[in-house]
Amino acid sequence: QVLLEESGGGLVQPWGPVRLSCAASGRRFSISRNPIGWYSQTPGKDRELVARIGSGGGGSTNYADFVKGRFTISRDNAKNTVYLQMTNLRPEDTAVYYCNTRVVVNVEGAYVVYWGQGTQVTVSS
Repeated sequence: QVLLEESGGGLVQPWGPVRLSCAASGRRFSISRNPIGWYSQTPGKDRELVARIGSGGGGSTNYADFVKGRFTISRDNAKNTVYLQMTNLRPEDTAVYYCNTRVVVNVEGAYVVYWGQGTQVTVSS
C-alpha cells in the first residue's frame, strides 16, 4: 500500500508562485524507484498530466506543453517528497492537482496505480 498526500494548494494571485508537495509513504516505497506524476483536473474534464519525474538517479522530467517554462517538478529522496513549483500562474491553471505513481507488482510487469486526495489551486485576484 502506498499513500500519497498532497499539500500546498490554496488561493493564489495571478502570476504568483506556489509550491505543491506530494509526500509519499508506504512499506518499502521510495520515490527514487518509482515515477511520480502531477495531474490537474477541472470540473467535467478528465485528469491530465502536468509533469512527471522518472525513477532512478537521473530523474528525467517531462511536462505538458501548457506548463513548460512555468512549472518545475523535483524530488527530495530523503524526504520521500515530490514538489511542483508553479510560477506565472494563470486563471486557467485553476484546478485540483493530484499526484500519482505506479508500482510494479510482479515480474510480468503488472502494476498498481495510486493517487493522492488532491489539493485545490485557485488562481484569482
